[in-house]
Amino acid sequence: MTPPAKHALCTYATDWVATKLRWNLSSDRAETKALHKAAKGCKDATVTYTPAP
Repeated sequence: MTPPAKHALCTYATDWVATKLRWNLSSDRAETKALHKAAKGCKDATVTYTPAP
């Protein structure tokens, strides 16, 4: 689930979560665990999204 460039990890993770939230998509346990792991290094990251119509 991680991008090849380590510096892009936080952007990738926040974009991933924003997409899931925008479209009201669920995630399984493995995906949630991976997102939590990725987010640990993103202390100042903010997820911003607009709900889909």
